[in-house]
Amino acid sequence: MAIHNASRTPSLDGQVANAPGLTSTTSTGLAIPQDAGTASSSIISSLIGDNPYFQAGFGLMGVGVGLTILRQGLVFGTTALRRRLLVSLEVNNKDRAYEWFLAWLAHNAQPAAPTSRRTESWLRSHQLSVETAVEQRSNGSSSVLFRLVAGPGTHWFKYGGAWMQMKRERETRSMQLMSGTPWETVTVTTLSRDRHLFSKLLAEARDLALRGQEGKLVIRTAWGIEWKPFGQPRRKRPLHSVVLDTGVSEKVEQDVNAFLQRRQWYADRGIPYRRGYLLHGPPGSGKTSYIQALAGSLSYDICLLNLSERGLGDDKLNHLLSNAPERSIILIEDVDAAFNKRMQTSEDGYQSSVTFSGFLNALDGVASGEERIIFMTTNHFGSLDPALIRPGRVDLSVLVDNASPIQARTLFTRFYGGSESIRPELIERMGRQVEEFTVKEMSNGKEISMAALQGLFIRNNAQDAVKTLPELFVDRRT
Repeated sequence: MAIHNASRTPSLDGQVANAPGLTSTTSTGLAIPQDAGTASSSIISSLIGDNPYFQAGFGLMGVGVGLTILRQGLVFGTTALRRRLLVSLEVNNKDRAYEWFLAWLAHNAQPAAPTSRRTESWLRSHQLSVETAVEQRSNGSSSVLFRLVAGPGTHWFKYGGAWMQMKRERETRSMQLMSGTPWETVTVTTLSRDRHLFSKLLAEARDLALRGQEGKLVIRTAWGIEWKPFGQPRRKRPLHSVVLDTGVSEKVEQDVNAFLQRRQWYADRGIPYRRGYLLHGPPGSGKTSYIQALAGSLSYDICLLNLSERGLGDDKLNHLLSNAPERSIILIEDVDAAFNKRMQTSEDGYQSSVTFSGFLNALDGVASGEERIIFMTTNHFGSLDPALIRPGRVDLSVLVDNASPIQARTLFTRFYGGSESIRPELIERMGRQVEEFTVKEMSNGKEISMAALQGLFIRNNAQDAVKTLPELFVDRRT
């Protein structure tokens, strides 16, 4: 039996037909591509190369990227150039220089003369604020002046030959917690080469502010947790114009001067550098007037503290006493009534939440401040707690009583002395009559206050004052 092999040997034609890149022919005569990937690449290339929308997208994206890089470069370059060429000074309304600078603006924003047309550049701004000033004349009259100053916004002015940009910004979304006033910032910008003008400008503003207070007494009151000027500065009262009994004024004045000269002595011995004084006596005897005159003679301000102020607590009291302005006297009047008249209201509760122990700790506790002078006054010395008037809290207690005979005579001659209508010897004789009559009335158990005498002398001439004097004496209080 013969066996035959079923497999065929491939022919050359089959090898050629299966070669890559060639086509084969079917029985129907159709040509079929042998490399499908090459055909797909040709289609994608035609879509990318011939599609104008696709080319435009890449072009726009390239332009956008280029502009972004250019913008960032300009911003960076401008910032670097600004930092190198410009310098800025920022002053916020928590700094004392802020008020000085605004006062300087108000002063320099006025024309040089009534007939002058020169005004500073910020007056032509669209952002203006008004500042009202009350001018007190020597004859007692006053006038009100309205000054236009730069309001919130950007302004330009020229100082020392250099142009400066001033930007005043006000924060409207947040305010100071205690005072309720908005936060404000003034930023002054100029060329870096003119940075020395900042110190000169601030010094000029400071000198202008101090000139307005020169020879005057500044009264400050507690506004939240800060001390703010109350009203306009007042003229200093001469110390000799307050007539006290013999030796009283000299005793207090000498003690205060000795304290101010012994700062290093206190430091060397580790003693807190503070001093407390208590002036006690009947109403109208001149306690507060003497403290004002003493502060004026020392060129000190007065910080008036009301312990019955609504919202005042122990923490706030301690903060106020520890942060009193330099060269100031803290005055607490009627300290005897501070803890005896706590009235409760339906809306606000107690008017004051200061406790007696908190007040004592604020005077000389661990957290109490130093470098301060405190004056307290009272009409009822006997009602004060011994813990309040002990040494360390009250270092010197002085009685300022009703008018003595020598006080009545001295006050009379002060009022009517130097008058052209009355001879000096007549004034002296009438003064002795006032003194003798005061001695007589005091021996009968009567008295008269210095305030009553002053009112009598203001309303009457010398002769009428002597005639009316007996009507003002009252029975002595027990």
